[in-house]
Amino acid sequence: MLTLSNVHYDYNKAPFLFDLNVKQGEILALMGPSGAGKSTLLALVAGFIEPSQGSIVADGMSVLGKEPHARPFAMLFQEHNLFAHLTVRENIGLGLHPGLKLSKSQVVQVEQAAEQVGVATMLDRLPEQLSGGQKQRVALARCFIQPHSIWLLDEPFSALDPILREEMLSLVKALATQRNITVIMVTHHLSDAKAIATNFAFVSDGKVAVAADISELSSEHPNQQLGKFVMAGEQK
Repeated sequence: MLTLSNVHYDYNKAPFLFDLNVKQGEILALMGPSGAGKSTLLALVAGFIEPSQGSIVADGMSVLGKEPHARPFAMLFQEHNLFAHLTVRENIGLGLHPGLKLSKSQVVQVEQAAEQVGVATMLDRLPEQLSGGQKQRVALARCFIQPHSIWLLDEPFSALDPILREEMLSLVKALATQRNITVIMVTHHLSDAKAIATNFAFVSDGKVAVAADISELSSEHPNQQLGKFVMAGEQK
């Protein structure tokens, strides 16, 4: 589904080298200490930056050199990036057509997406009339309404309170499982990873040090850096 092979990237003389394989339908938690390279890896996949060498293959095709919008990914970030002058309906509709020229069936899709994330009664509101959690619901609807089988999530719910964050994670898991979507989610919360993920990748010192089933995310893992990371997270 998604493979990074020998992907090199240098940032301020800090070298990154990534190898990672994510299978279809996996929900992968991308974890590691601050500055380890999690967001860099996601940015390389998304196309915001390009590697100096290596390959990134999604759905059997190379995505290198393609603009972010031309890659087969739907993206959701901590900054939900809703357009302030557009209604909830229009913000969700952008996931289907950048010019908002929607067919009747697509109009129905927007309404169904809003219903699924719990903002069906807010379709004609502007973002300024929404709470932070409601804005993230709209951003999530815009993400999953796109016809892509891979979602890239960069700490999308870390600013939300724990109860709302858990609710949003459950929603992502349910939608992804229902559609057999592959999810790669950067998170620094162990609880988030264990709540949603089937697998995890631990990034340390600019590379993927461990990639395994979520059941192996333990303070007793033989990789000492991972063990210390998990132990520190459990003590918070």
